[in-house]
Amino acid sequence: MKYIDEFRNPELTKKLIAKISGMVSDYKKDIKLMEVCGTHTVAISRAGLRKLFPPNLKLLSGPGCPVCVTPNNYLDRAIAYCRKNDVIVITFGDMMKVPGSTSSLEKEKSRGADIRVIYSPIDALKIANDNPKKKIIFLGVGFETTSPTIAATIKTAEAGNIKNFLVQSGHKVIPPAMETLLADKEVKVDGFICPGHVSTIIGSIPYEFIPKKYNIPCVIVGFEPLDVVEGVYMLVKQIVEGEKASVQVQYTRSVKREGNPKAVVLMGEVFERENSNWRGLGMISQSGLKIRKEFSAFDAVKNIEVKVEPTKENRQCICGEVLRGVKSPLQCKLFGKMCTPENPIGACMVSSEGTCAAYYKYGE
Repeated sequence: MKYIDEFRNPELTKKLIAKISGMVSDYKKDIKLMEVCGTHTVAISRAGLRKLFPPNLKLLSGPGCPVCVTPNNYLDRAIAYCRKNDVIVITFGDMMKVPGSTSSLEKEKSRGADIRVIYSPIDALKIANDNPKKKIIFLGVGFETTSPTIAATIKTAEAGNIKNFLVQSGHKVIPPAMETLLADKEVKVDGFICPGHVSTIIGSIPYEFIPKKYNIPCVIVGFEPLDVVEGVYMLVKQIVEGEKASVQVQYTRSVKREGNPKAVVLMGEVFERENSNWRGLGMISQSGLKIRKEFSAFDAVKNIEVKVEPTKENRQCICGEVLRGVKSPLQCKLFGKMCTPENPIGACMVSSEGTCAAYYKYGE
C-alpha cells in the first residue's frame, strides 16, 4: 500500500538504526528525546524500537494522550452531570474507564446513568434531536486534532437550532505544554518528536519558538516504524553534529508548514484560549480552549449548575510523573499488578494511547 508499506521496510529501518548507533557511539552523554503524541508512544512500543536503539539514546513518553492529561476535576464534573435525571452524557469510548476522584463514567453507567459512546461528535446531534426533553452533554476532550470537529458540530447545532446540545470543553493545545516541560528542572529533554496528527492541523510554525528560545530541535514525525526512526535520525543529526536547532518535518506526506488553515480558523471562531489544568503538569497558561461567548448557549459549564465533589488524587499512582517523562511505568508499584487495563488505577492505563497501556500491551 503506497505510503504505508514503504515505511514498514525492516531492512531500511535496521540500516538507519545502525547509522544512528554509529553517530551516537562516541557521544559523551545520554541523548533524551521525548515523543509528545500517544500514537507515537504506541508505535514505538509496538515495534520494540526502544530496545533497538543504543543505550545512550533514550526515548521518553510525554503528555501526548489527551485522555491521560484530563484532570480529575473535569471527570468529577462530568460524573456530576450524568447523575442528573434530565441529562444524557455523550463521550468517546476511551473516557469511560478513566477514574475520577471516587467514580468513573463506566461505574455510573452500571448504576443506571444515561451515558452513550459515539464515534463522531455529529452523532450527538442526532441523539439531541431524538431526545428533545433531555440535555445532551458532549465531553469535548482532545488536542488540536479533534477540536475542529467539535467546533464544526457546535456550528451545525447553531444552524439547526438544536438548543439541547451542550459541550463540556476540556480541549487542550500542545505547544504550551512542551514549553512547560522545558521549564521543569526535573525534565531533561534534548529533542522533541512532535505529533503528526496535531501538526496536520497547526503545521510546524507553532513549534518554532522552541529551537529559537531553548535551542532544542523538533521534528514532526509520522507513525510507521521507519517514520519514527527517520525522525530520530533527523533529531540526532542536529544534536550530534552541532547543527543550529530547528523545526523539521519528516511527515511531509501529511504535514505542511502552515498546517490546515481552514481548520485553524474554524477552531478560532468557536474557541478561545484559556489557562488549563493538566494532569501531572498543573495549570498551564493559555493551553486550553473554552467556548467563546458568541456560542455560550452550547457551553455546559455556563448553562448547567451542578455540585462537584472535592477532587482527590490516588497518591500511589505515578501517572503525573509518567506524563512528564521523569518516570516510566515500570517504576510504578501498581503497574501490571493492581493496575491493569481491566482494572485501571490511573488514566495512563486506560486510554489505548496511554504510556502505561502501551507498556503493558507490548511487554516493555
